Amino acid sequence: MKNIIIRSMVVLALCMVATSCGKDLLDQKNPNSLGAGEFWKTESDAQKGVNAIYHMFYQNGGFNRWIYFRLDLTSDEGFSNSPWIELADWTRFNYINYNFWEGSVNTFRDIYKAIFRCNQVLANVPNIEFTDAKKKDALLAEAKFLRAFYYYYVAILYENVPVVTTPQSPADAPKAGTLADVWAQVEKDLTEAGAALPEQYTGDNIGRATKGAAMALLGKTYMQQKKWPEAKTALDYLVTGAGKNYYDLVAFVDNFRANNENNKESVFEIQFSDANKTGEGDGPSSNMGCNRAQFFAPRSIGWSDGQARYWMVDEFKKERTIDNKLDPRLQYTLFYPALEADFGNKTYGRSWEWGANEAWFKKYSRDYYRNNEDYFSEVNVRNIRFADVLLMYAEVLNELGQTADAYQYVNRVRTRSNMANLAVAYPAIGIDKTLFRERLKVERALELCGESVRWADLKRWGDLDTQAAVDKVAARDPDFKNFKVGKNIRLPIPLSEIQNNPNLTGHQNAGY
Repeated sequence: MKNIIIRSMVVLALCMVATSCGKDLLDQKNPNSLGAGEFWKTESDAQKGVNAIYHMFYQNGGFNRWIYFRLDLTSDEGFSNSPWIELADWTRFNYINYNFWEGSVNTFRDIYKAIFRCNQVLANVPNIEFTDAKKKDALLAEAKFLRAFYYYYVAILYENVPVVTTPQSPADAPKAGTLADVWAQVEKDLTEAGAALPEQYTGDNIGRATKGAAMALLGKTYMQQKKWPEAKTALDYLVTGAGKNYYDLVAFVDNFRANNENNKESVFEIQFSDANKTGEGDGPSSNMGCNRAQFFAPRSIGWSDGQARYWMVDEFKKERTIDNKLDPRLQYTLFYPALEADFGNKTYGRSWEWGANEAWFKKYSRDYYRNNEDYFSEVNVRNIRFADVLLMYAEVLNELGQTADAYQYVNRVRTRSNMANLAVAYPAIGIDKTLFRERLKVERALELCGESVRWADLKRWGDLDTQAAVDKVAARDPDFKNFKVGKNIRLPIPLSEIQNNPNLTGHQNAGY
């Protein structure tokens, strides 16, 4: 998949609808670019169009860099002490400048830029003749999955935004939307994508969206809306249904390094590469690496704009393994001062700079073979992995009143790390739905810390809906003392979007 994008990525911005031109010397056709009327003719064009959507993963506003500040640092797992005060303020609910590029506008723009590319494919590819109709359906399904993927994150972050499903021109002014509108579109796209996507890929196509990826994201979508029966049906495919043979757990550490990528635990994985050590951009030779570790690494190793809350270290140490050792996940999840003493980890000659009670995200770091980070990390981000699916499935069963049956799925995750069965470790839970839910919150933190799911979890659990609930979160993360109930559960829509679109006037998110 990485090689395919490198070889055939095309910038669809060059395929914008061009107006016809006369003989005016100042209005000549550019021979180096294609208009929409000249592109979208062949199967190759269709494939390039889909590849261009995947290329949006390498843009700064999304999973190359800034979205992790929104998903990880704004949650109670992380925070920022960046000397760039405005950047840090956007992780602690101090939203002053609604046009702050790195805090919001860049992410909002890149999400809709990706959606635009999806819409181009979905509008134009149906008109292209294919020798194999199934290949055409699969490409359209990929575009639907990716459109749903981006609308899922815009729903998690912004909520009430326009739902755009056709290619737009600069003069268009899409109407304001609601969170319900966004979720409805995500459900529709994923349902249709799941029906047409392949169950697996081979060769260079490994890494593309599969049926399992669509069903997992659909399950997440239903869960955020507390549609528990629908969520179970979607997740059934991966856990008990036709897809169960494709997925399993692997060694925990293999989920966060460049070796053993796209393994059986991977449900959807963002493919990063260090092939192009160049600047960011949108061309075929632009950087395809991930910047996350560069910005989240400890001082002296990277920029250190984001770090983990130390309560996570303490949480890992509350329960020991069956053979009375520390939870082995800790050594691959967080950097902290006692890491080497606790696990015998060597520092590879690094000079760590941290305080006594500081912690940093270790997942996706490259400390296992180098002593610094850069902008070209080749480590894939495991956006959805099977351990997450198992814990989601347990949550769904619990909410459906099937708590006793939910234990086995939590235990599969715990057993991988040599932890005792949940009923043995915490017998007081029994089949009490509330107690099971509270323990599951901890289980998800231990397994998925730093994997960009915690913000959605807090929202789904209602932990941000009341002042009493927020106060409990603030006891772990003092940034939540700034949190305003009913307001900060979503980001403000960038002011520039409202100013440039008359249909958004008066539709800023509540409280802003």
